[in-house]
Parts: sequence; structure tokens; C-alpha cells
Amino acid sequence: MLYYIFRYFDQAFNIPGAGVFQYISFRASAAAILSLLITMIYGKSLINVLKKKQVGETVRDLGLQGQMEKQGTPTMGGLIILGAILIPTLLLAKLDNIYIILILFTTVWLGLFCFLDDYIKVFKKDKKGLAGKFKILAQVILGIIIGSTLYFNNNVVIKEKSSDRGFVISKTAFNIENENVTRTLPLKTIKSTRTTIPFIKNHEFDYALLLRWMGGDYRKWAFLVFIPIVILIITGVSNGANLTDGMDGLATGTSAIIGVTLGILAYVSGNTVFSNYLNIMYIPNSGELTIYISAFVGACVGFLWYNTNPAQVFMGDTGSLAMGGIIAVFAIMIRKELLIPILCGIFLAESLSVILQVGYFKYTKKKSGQGKRIFKMSPLHHHFQVLGYAEPKIVMRFFIIGLMLAVMTIVTLKLR
Repeated sequence: MLYYIFRYFDQAFNIPGAGVFQYISFRASAAAILSLLITMIYGKSLINVLKKKQVGETVRDLGLQGQMEKQGTPTMGGLIILGAILIPTLLLAKLDNIYIILILFTTVWLGLFCFLDDYIKVFKKDKKGLAGKFKILAQVILGIIIGSTLYFNNNVVIKEKSSDRGFVISKTAFNIENENVTRTLPLKTIKSTRTTIPFIKNHEFDYALLLRWMGGDYRKWAFLVFIPIVILIITGVSNGANLTDGMDGLATGTSAIIGVTLGILAYVSGNTVFSNYLNIMYIPNSGELTIYISAFVGACVGFLWYNTNPAQVFMGDTGSLAMGGIIAVFAIMIRKELLIPILCGIFLAESLSVILQVGYFKYTKKKSGQGKRIFKMSPLHHHFQVLGYAEPKIVMRFFIIGLMLAVMTIVTLKLR
């Protein structure tokens, strides 16, 4: 909204300073600061409302140290995060950008379903909340919508070099952030289901190649592969983030680290200069996503103000499931979803710990009549808690691992 207002002021009245809203870096910085302030200032008011409404967490006694002390802590704090993401994005981003439209839809869609889940748990006193099949259905529907739009919408394209010489930037294009400057870019625009493969130079993987066995027109059926992959990624990352949300600040801080990394990837992927220098796929208009992810990071960091140990509020499924879905959709849109196993390594480890624990227990019980466990408890963070590690130490060490994974992800841009 503010982008259009200040662009009008700049063009119609030539007001000094109004043109700064043309820059993605300025709007991204403003979005981060605004979301941080919204979370910190108005977060306290919402926490007081939740306390007044007795919207408290019901904790199941698992015998963990300090666990029962969390009983009654306000939950549904994910509303704070979602609000702090949506408001700055609506104010500062280009709202006619297809990528912004899709990520806003993702936020609202998952936010509504996750809010319904928490609402049933808290107000209807049903600990199970929304049935798991409905959560999966919401994720599948989202995957179909996102995958179909990315595949069929004509505004979703990539640009590739039209010659081995690469592209040349004209002398008037030194202002690389201003979209109004002129450029000389011998790039051809194509519709493609390509994505980035980490660590491999000058090579992207095209999902359509999985259908080569169908013959000459196999590419027109690429959506049969692409959409299911989108569904799988969204479902996996969303549930992985939800499983990670078991300690004060763990899911929030981890998501903030992932968000910063995704912001860097989105910025360079949507910028002709940096994408050429780093030899990565150039995705027109995707740089606008930097504004959204800046608001996302600001909201996560601001929420940590109240969510660090001992937490004054929990995000609930309203936050964790939604944040995981947002991360997945964002990575898919900038064609970096194959980096998710590295970047979201914490989510992956938490998910695998549950899968291995349940699978091994069922296998050994069927084989010997007595189920055995790989971990002391799953998800993985509870395993270390049972071993006697303090919760803040576990969270901080997971953060350190998350930072290492984030750096490794960024390094893949040059190790190609």
C-alpha cells in the first residue's frame, strides 16, 4: 500500500525521499522493524487478553523436568506472529506481485486452519484438537493451489542466458535495486519446472525429466509430478516445524534463522546482478519476497521476547504449523526447495526421530512381543531433556546447529 502511495508522490510531485520506497532493501528493513515493534508492543496486550480468557496450555505429564510448570501458560500466541507478518507485508510490498499473493494466501490459509485447531483444544476442551486428517487435507489443498499456480500462471517464469557470453548490464543500470532503471539483458523468458541442485555448477534439475518415458510431449504433463512434490514438501516441513515446537523458543528461533537465509536466497535470486555473479537461476519479481520474509524474521525475533525460557506465551499450532508451511512454500517459489534438507535440518531431525522411534517400536514389538526404543523420548529435543540437559542449553545448542546449517546453505551458492 505504502509502495503505491509513495511511488505516486514521487512521480506526480517529485517529493524528496519518496523514491526510497522503490528499493527492496529499504522496504525489507522497514518491514523487519515494523513487525518487530508490532510483536513486542502489542504482543503483551494479546497475552493479557489470552490470560483473561484463560486460554492456557494443557500439559501432559511426561515426567520431564520443569514440564508441569508450563501448565496454564497462555497459548495461541501464533496470532501475534501472523499479525506481525501480514500488516508490514500489506503496507510495504507490491500487492500485485504473484509471489506476494501466494505467500499471503499461504499465511492466511494455514493460519485459519491452525487457529481452528487451537480453538477446539482450548475452548472446546478437546485435547486432540482438529482431527489429523483435516490438517493433512488443508496442507494437501494448499499444495494443489500453490503447485497449480506456479505451474500454470504466466507470471511465474525464469530467465536464462540466451548465449554463452552471459548478459551485459548497461551503464545506466548501476543502481541494481531500482526496478525503473534500464538494462541490457540478453535473457530469454521461459516457463519451466526447473529447480536448483545444491553444489552442482551450471545445472538445475527439471521435474519434467521424470516423465521422459512418456515420449515426445512429456513436458506438458510435468504438473503430474510437480504438484505432488509441492504437496509433499509443504506437508513435511509444516509438520516438522510443529514437532520442533516443544521447548521455549526452539521453533521460533530456528524459524528466524531459516527466514534470514531464505531472505538472502530470495534477494539474490530476484536480482539480475547477483544471480549472474553467483551463477544461479534468475527469477523475475521474486526479490519482492524479501519484504515478506523480513517481516517473518522480525515477527519471530519479536515473539522470542515473550517466548524464551520461561515462556510467557506459547505459539501453539497457530504458529508452528503455519510457519513450517510458509517456509516450505517460500523455498518452492524461489526454487530452492532441494536445499530444505540442509537449511531445515533441525525440522528434519525432529521428524526423523519420531518416525524412527515409532517405526522401530512397532517392528520390535511385532517381532519379539516387546517394543524397544531408539531414543529415550521423541521428538529429539526431549531425548536430550531425559538425559538431563537443561532446556535452555538444548535450545541454544539447537540454535548453534541451525546457524551452521544456514551458513552451509548460503555457501552452496558459491560451491557450485
